[in-house]
Amino acid sequence: MAIGLLVALSTLFSIAAAVIAAATALSRGEALDPDGLVQSLAQPDGLVMIWVTLLATGGTALVVYALRGRATPDERRRSRQVLSRPSTWGWMVLVGLATLAASTAIAWLGRHLGSEPVPSNQAIIQGAFEQSPLFMYVFAALLAPAYEELLFRRVLFGRLWRAGRPWLGMVLSSAAFALIHELPGLSANSWPATVQLWMTYGFMGAAFAWVYRRTGSLWAAIGAHALNNAIACLLLVLGYA
Repeated sequence: MAIGLLVALSTLFSIAAAVIAAATALSRGEALDPDGLVQSLAQPDGLVMIWVTLLATGGTALVVYALRGRATPDERRRSRQVLSRPSTWGWMVLVGLATLAASTAIAWLGRHLGSEPVPSNQAIIQGAFEQSPLFMYVFAALLAPAYEELLFRRVLFGRLWRAGRPWLGMVLSSAAFALIHELPGLSANSWPATVQLWMTYGFMGAAFAWVYRRTGSLWAAIGAHALNNAIACLLLVLGYA
């Protein structure tokens, strides 16, 4: 269901973005360029791609959550109680920093083995940051962690957790998290470099699932994810890609 919705919404919003771009050009009295329209549909610029990602993935997360993983009033009450504990915030910060440290360690090891992969979304993110840095920081540090944790941890991991198979849920949801961030064939990375990126994203997914289960609150996973992304974006802006 999630894959089908993601593909459908991505296609829909990509077409909508191309139509809006064409309508904007016509309203300015510019001649419509069919080749340019096809190009904008096939390869939208960074900021447009971020909006398509936000609407498509966020929409998928909300729909699947509503149909397959909606929290009960009792679950929401327990989650609020958990957030009042200092230990929850401690785990949140610890896991957020641990995922960043693990990513750095995997990158360091990869460099020493002759592998320096470039994430397929890095150029898009850097281009979008140049166009709208404030929006991109909000997107990367707040919006993306919220909808990704809702989809991958609450719905995918949570389904198997509630069925009594949390470790299987952790493995499968982390694998899905890694694949959606780095699909093979979409970049010039070699297979070893792609596997290195999968290890990075897979560890992140497993860590966020672990803190969700450890604390009992999805907000802990969202917070850890947000902290990781906020620091990573700051390093990206400072030139430490």
